[in-house]
Amino acid sequence: MARGPWGVCIPLGRLLLLLLLLSLARGAPRSWSQDDFHSDICATCHEHATCLKRERMSICICKYGFVGNGRTHCIDKDECQFGASVVCGNHTSCHNTPGGFYCICLEGYRATNNNKTFIPNDGTYCTDIDECEVSSRCRYGGRCVNTHGSYECYCMDGYLPKGGPVPFHPTRDATLCTEIDCGTPPEIPGGYIIGNYTSRLGSQVHYACKEGFFSDSEDTVSSCTAMGTWDSPKLNCQEIDCGHPPEVQHAILEGNHSSRLGSVAHYVCLEGFESPGAKITSVCTEKGTWRASASSCSEIIVEINEVSVFNNTCVRWQINPGRINSKIEYVIHIKGQRLDPLESVHEETVNLTTESRTPEVCLDLYQGTNYTVNISTAPPRRSVPAVIEFQTAGDDLLEDDGIFNISIFNEVCLKLNRHSRKVGSEQVYQFKVLGRRRYLNTFYHATSFNFTTREQTAVVCLDLYPATDYTVNVTLLGSPEWPSVQTTVTTVPAVQQTISNISIFNETCLRWRSMKTADIEEMYLVHIWGQRWYQKGFAQEMIFNITASSQTPETCLDLSPGTNYSVSIQALSSELPVVISLTTQITEPPLPEVDFFTVHGGPLPRLRLRKATEKNGPISSYQVLVLPLALQSTFACDSEEAASFFSKASEASGYVTAELLAKDIPDDALEISIGDRLYYGKYYNAPLKTGHDYCIILRITSEWNEVQFFKNSCEFDIFFFM
Repeated sequence: MARGPWGVCIPLGRLLLLLLLLSLARGAPRSWSQDDFHSDICATCHEHATCLKRERMSICICKYGFVGNGRTHCIDKDECQFGASVVCGNHTSCHNTPGGFYCICLEGYRATNNNKTFIPNDGTYCTDIDECEVSSRCRYGGRCVNTHGSYECYCMDGYLPKGGPVPFHPTRDATLCTEIDCGTPPEIPGGYIIGNYTSRLGSQVHYACKEGFFSDSEDTVSSCTAMGTWDSPKLNCQEIDCGHPPEVQHAILEGNHSSRLGSVAHYVCLEGFESPGAKITSVCTEKGTWRASASSCSEIIVEINEVSVFNNTCVRWQINPGRINSKIEYVIHIKGQRLDPLESVHEETVNLTTESRTPEVCLDLYQGTNYTVNISTAPPRRSVPAVIEFQTAGDDLLEDDGIFNISIFNEVCLKLNRHSRKVGSEQVYQFKVLGRRRYLNTFYHATSFNFTTREQTAVVCLDLYPATDYTVNVTLLGSPEWPSVQTTVTTVPAVQQTISNISIFNETCLRWRSMKTADIEEMYLVHIWGQRWYQKGFAQEMIFNITASSQTPETCLDLSPGTNYSVSIQALSSELPVVISLTTQITEPPLPEVDFFTVHGGPLPRLRLRKATEKNGPISSYQVLVLPLALQSTFACDSEEAASFFSKASEASGYVTAELLAKDIPDDALEISIGDRLYYGKYYNAPLKTGHDYCIILRITSEWNEVQFFKNSCEFDIFFFM
């Protein structure tokens, strides 16, 4: 059986008959053969078909890639209709062609036969391409990560994305990886940065508290993080305040004092106590506490020695030297018994106050009497009592010879005791008084007068100046030989204040009003104590005397700048000092000392710095400024406009590139390279640009009470031509 053109089954015999009839109908008769039969069949095949001979028959079959009956139609077969993954495999695209197809690997993949196209009949398939091995596709600072047929870009450690998303593709996104720069580290109130540092990832900045501040926390480090910011330092610098100084037993505080670091509290022992070793002081330490003094006040035990009698009724003694600087009050207990046991007993107590180390007193005693005299100090002082026994002369020796003695009481009063049996007769005493002050060579107080009395025991009180040594000579006029008695009187300083209305002028000069007698010269003791809370090792103490006859004295003091002073002024004729506080300002810092040089290109220019002399006050730091050369003539040294390189100010206006603390400068010199990308203090030493001309300025800063002084402290003569 054979199929007709429309698929109808026709018996083979009938087919041959039909062919024969067709041949006859076309004309000339010819002989028929089997080959002719096959040839006629193949001529009917479709152009995309092939004629296949099988035994005694021929058939038309569509070629590979086509489907149909082979004669009238052969239609292209779409091999890709079942999907690329089915036909070509994973990660492919399938492309149909007339009578066939080919496969292409998707982007990010390649064929294992290394051809662009393939047909998977030979085992070829698509494998992943590692784009990250082909090239650094991710720009500067980027890191490539391969992902199933593609890749992604991330920023490497030490870099941050800028301008676009992450992850990113360089052909699609505008992301740039920029090197992490944390910029200027955070500032800590009351603290400062130790040493140099960079602002790159992982860099650490070490902090410490400024002098005069302390912190309980030991976390002194801030790190530059992967976020491009600095860790917040936990250092909490608090200003040191030691509060009120501690109490010292048997002592009181002297003058004014501060509670800042390095402040010194001075103590004075109470009356009856002394500090044999040294001055008693307490110092405010860096821990915010007072360091107690090693010295203390111990009670003074007065030693009374060498007691003797003179002029029949006068007694003198000595006390232990070198340990007592003020007046001592003595209690003298007198007990006398006449030779005749029937007569009454004489018992009396006399007080004497004096600062002499060889005191003496003349007593009102009976003649011809045995006396026991007990001498001791009055409270609060203590002493070991001294006892002396003696006998006064008899009456027969003193009846008409006019002999008398003098005793002192109430400091300036004299008691005249005449030793005579002539009661009621009038006596004339001549007084000559001469006073000198051991601390004033020009002071001289002299007076004389006569005193008439009928009393056997008379009292005369003298009008004397305070703090003066007097010699009093008393002569009994009218007696046979005009006998005389001489005694000494030392007046104590006045208990009232003699200085008032003290004031300051011209910063370091003082004037005040004195209550002293006009035209009488006075000496003043001046005690000056100076310290700087910001400079622990600084202390200045001066003690001197000045002499003035004016009632409105003035004096100018030689003081250091930038210092807090306590000034005590005491008239030596008075017990009470006047204390005043004053503060001197910091003046212009000195010019820095540098090596001058000019650099044309080449390596980083170096700056060699030497310490300057602190002649106008303490130097806090040295600042290095970078200034465009064109601005040199307009730059003001005391300008505070130049800020950090990272500030909002334009670089064209100049900037501070380094700040070096004065305490960190070695004694010989210090060298730094301009533009080395390190931090000096809180300032970034930014690199200099090629082709620019620079003027490098070095200036000194003096900081006091958080205020910086720059005026007239610059050196300009350093030029760099890059």
